[in-house]
Formats: sequence, C-alpha cells, structure tokens
Amino acid sequence: MAYLGPEIPFGQIVLAPPNGLYRQSWAPRRQRHGTVNADGFGVGWYAPGDPLPARYRRAGPIWADEQLPDLARVVRTGALLAAVRDATVAGADAEAAAAPFAADRFLFSHNGAVAGWPDTLAPLAAELPAVELLRLQARCDTAFLWALVRHRLALGDDVGEALAGTVRAVARAAPGSRLNLLLTDGTAIAATSWGDTLCHLAVPGGGRVVASEPYDDSPHWTEVPDRTLLCATRTGVHLTPLKEPAT
Repeated sequence: MAYLGPEIPFGQIVLAPPNGLYRQSWAPRRQRHGTVNADGFGVGWYAPGDPLPARYRRAGPIWADEQLPDLARVVRTGALLAAVRDATVAGADAEAAAAPFAADRFLFSHNGAVAGWPDTLAPLAAELPAVELLRLQARCDTAFLWALVRHRLALGDDVGEALAGTVRAVARAAPGSRLNLLLTDGTAIAATSWGDTLCHLAVPGGGRVVASEPYDDSPHWTEVPDRTLLCATRTGVHLTPLKEPAT
C-alpha cells in the first residue's frame, strides 16, 4: 500500500487499521494467491523536506519485529509505501527481496508473479544495460521488474508511463503473469491492476491511499478494474485502461 497526505505517524496507516498490512500478513481478506505473508516486510517513507526516502526492511514476519511498533509510533511522514511478502521461494535473498525497493527518490513494490520466471524474461534482460543487471538487489522477479521500471524512468518516462510500459512488455513476454505494480516518488502514486485486486481511498484532511485491499470497512473504498493504470496525487485519481499486448 502507498499513502500521500497529511503528516502522520506511519503506524496509523501500516499497523493501526483493523485490516491493515499488519493483519494482512496472516489474515488477508482478498488475497487470491497464497495465504500467509510471512517472508518479510518493509516500510519506506519520506521525511519532511527530504526528497530521498528512508526504509526499514526485515526478512521475517511483520508481527515478530519488536522495533517496528516504536518506529511506527514516532516516525512521521506525509508519504510512504509499505508491503508484506509471500515469497515464491521462502528465505531467498532475505530482506534484500523485501519491498519497497528504492532508487533515488522512488519506492517500488510488486504484488503478483512473473509466469515462467526467469526464462520468459531473458529477451527483456538482453535489452537492459549490463549495469542495470549488476545492480539487482535480489534474484527474485520483483527485483528484475524494478530494474525494468528504473530503466524507463532513467529514459524520461513519468511514473505512470514507466509502469504501463513495463507491464505491457512483461505481459507480452510472459503471458499469464500477475503484475500489480506500485510506485511513488513522494508526490504522486502510480499503480497497475493486472491480475490481482487494487483499490483506493480519499483520506480526511486531503490525501490518498492506494492498497491491494481495504484496510477497514469504510464504504468509501473504490475498486480499480483489472487491466488499469492508476495515477494519484493528494487531490485526485486518474484511471487509464491497459490493453492486452498483441501476440
């Protein structure tokens, strides 16, 4: 999930909601694949006046971390991205594979899986500069997707273009992939709905939450249709349909 809005302790978004990420780690309500998200977690946030995010990531389950509640209580932010992880291969790459991934001012996460990973994406790997492959923080599909997104950002794409272009390319190379991507630079949020659930919520005081599933029972959550690009700021949301790539 990602948040933009008034400055708050990040625990109000990550830990406090009755069905937030903390509870989703063992009892998600809408998760379609897997049952328990105990293979790591991470929180990335932006401090006031600093465009570069900080991160706190661990390889174990979010409920077992003794330091997180204190951090969540005192660290205040107006923008964050947080995630819990259900690994395809448990224990692989430890916290290096836990979202959010980061580079420069960006934070990134992926909910889903690349079909046939890694063989299906070999053609896309060949298109990346070697330095991008050497910078991979982990050997999982999410780390490679982040390399693809980061490359598009470096070429000048905005956050929405970078996600949409990556999803189309990966869906063409690996049909059947689930590609719910989430990206923020602390001022805007971009996300794709491609094979899994996504929703958003306007928060009091002017702000926005984008999440895989609602963290409470508010009737104001809005479902995002499948095959959609979402671009959000603190004041609004724009949805753009994503077409299936030609075969």
